[in-house]
Amino acid sequence: MSEKLSTQPYKGTRDFYPQDMRLRNWFFGVIRNVLETSAFDEYNGPMLESLDLYAAKSGEEIANEQTYNFTDRGERRLAIRPEMTPTVARMVAGKMGTLNFPLKWFSIPNMYRYERPQRGRLREFWQINVDIFGCDTYEADLECIVSAINILRAYGADKSMFTVHINNRRFFNDVIAAIAGTDTEGSRKVSKVIDRKNKIPREAYEQELMALGLSEEQIERIDALYRMNVMDATAICPDSVGSQELRQLFDALERTGLLEYCMFDFGIIRGLDYYTGTVFEVFDNAPENNRAMFGGGRYDNLVGLFVKNAKISGVGYGMGDVTLENFLYTHNLVPETFGSGVKVLVARFDDVPYETYMATVDALRNAGIVSSVYLGSKKFGKQIDFAAKDGYSHLVIIGGDEAAKGVVRLKDLSTREEDELTLAAAIEKLK
Repeated sequence: MSEKLSTQPYKGTRDFYPQDMRLRNWFFGVIRNVLETSAFDEYNGPMLESLDLYAAKSGEEIANEQTYNFTDRGERRLAIRPEMTPTVARMVAGKMGTLNFPLKWFSIPNMYRYERPQRGRLREFWQINVDIFGCDTYEADLECIVSAINILRAYGADKSMFTVHINNRRFFNDVIAAIAGTDTEGSRKVSKVIDRKNKIPREAYEQELMALGLSEEQIERIDALYRMNVMDATAICPDSVGSQELRQLFDALERTGLLEYCMFDFGIIRGLDYYTGTVFEVFDNAPENNRAMFGGGRYDNLVGLFVKNAKISGVGYGMGDVTLENFLYTHNLVPETFGSGVKVLVARFDDVPYETYMATVDALRNAGIVSSVYLGSKKFGKQIDFAAKDGYSHLVIIGGDEAAKGVVRLKDLSTREEDELTLAAAIEKLK
């Protein structure tokens, strides 16, 4: 090989150095704590799945174009997972006779999609997936939305920083049918245009709706819905099941004190066809990030891809790590340090046996204190420089004199203060 290998990661992927991992472990830890406190159980699945799994859910074209896929030596068509919903639906279907419903599950897997990298979107990413299976009523929708709000609040976010935009696909279909006189397929086609409303010019938006048979007056009636609150909008189709679900959900949000984080938004569609009821997206309110961070909704029919006539409802959402990290940095919600901040380096000297240092660091670790013996044989000043550059907060010094007296010197690297005390006393002070 004549040319040197590149030190850059594959386009759309990232290297995570130790300082990056400290951040990631912190914000994934916050998520796990919120969800486990709410009685969600963590699961995971394989990195490789049958390509047919994604083709059945999203269509052959999307499966082939957006997945990293290949044919293995057994002539099986496989894909590196681009999302988790088909996997969890497959897992639920596989053991639906033994699982205890309703299920409250979550996962934080890494996934791959072959698409153009841009702000908030990469080819490899981690996604927090939260799902509830086996609850047919609005309470599951509410629980998912509450968990999303609680995750962001756990980072210190308040209502000025994000808003949950909520709609209902059943309600949407009924309203479009009432206004435009369309059937189910016609409403689906209209939904595809409305889902792109903010991504295309207004003229193109109107032209596409007119091409589907809508008049200017009908388009104006749809536009009016974008400005309505939930009570005015649902009054258009008061007998719609979707209207009833929306009113129940918003009433519950008001009674739980969380309505201030939420709003009705007729423009929220969630373009995937498998959504059947409540849909929602969480928007970052910062001008530089003014976009949907993540979203989800009710998808009652997915388990039926695996088990004929299966009647297990599902509702959930997926939150990507890239947009979450952008949100945290934009709103200054990332702390300067993670954990206790206590990290101890045991300095070494040639006149003290190595086993003395090993016994010292064992005692520190047994007390739950992050610690290490300095590796190598550099001068004391170089060891102090190393400790400062590597984020150590304290230095434990045991030279020949200290070893003879049975004491240590504990140096605080931030204040430069030193204390001479027993190892047991030093441990108590560090704790």
